[in-house]
Amino acid sequence: MDDPWNLLIESAAPWGLALGPETVDRMRRFAALLLEANATHNLTRITDPRELVIKHFLDSLSVALALPEDLRAGSRFIDLGSGPGFPGIPLAIALPGLSGVSLEATGKKVAFQQAAIAELALPLTALQGRAEELGRQPAHRERFDWAVARALAALPTLVEYALPFVRPGGVFIAMKGARAGEEVEQATPAIHKLGGRLDRVVDLELPGGEGERHLVVIRKMSPTPAAYPRAGSAARERPLLR
Repeated sequence: MDDPWNLLIESAAPWGLALGPETVDRMRRFAALLLEANATHNLTRITDPRELVIKHFLDSLSVALALPEDLRAGSRFIDLGSGPGFPGIPLAIALPGLSGVSLEATGKKVAFQQAAIAELALPLTALQGRAEELGRQPAHRERFDWAVARALAALPTLVEYALPFVRPGGVFIAMKGARAGEEVEQATPAIHKLGGRLDRVVDLELPGGEGERHLVVIRKMSPTPAAYPRAGSAARERPLLR
């Protein structure tokens, strides 16, 4: 069987990511840490090496396609609902100028991330918490150049979680699947109400027929009104659809 990490290198190159041996070695180390911890903590259902590389690592690195050039280095980001560290940790490995916060609600996943971040000496902080709470705190509100989220919620809900973290002029990148177009249409009122504007949608296919992806890029045009994000489950149960 071909080494799936070669597929990672070859697929990431057209995205402007030249992954050298040291970078790939750190990716491998993160994968090994994940699989070792997964044996006892059930952090991911994906354990096949090729599937892991494509669906976790390559999928994470696809964010680079949507990331404005001026934010690829020296920017601060927040990864919302990061699970065991995707896409934030692979992005921090591949783009060493990045720093930021990986936000996850599940304690065992945060604990794993903290151990992996320390082992790999990454400029990230893994926090346990919920976006609807941290997005109202001055320490985090509009403090990030960009935000990213993968498979966390439908887009009308997701923009209410994410845009409060992003500074005006920054971007939010939502990683979406086949229903991206429908979700964008539904989320248009929320995007405008929260101070954003749809910038573009970047379309791609993962190798080996592993699925289509759509990166929805939302530009933060003005500060988010103080009423948002709403507390509790309001954003999920009563999304801003008009």
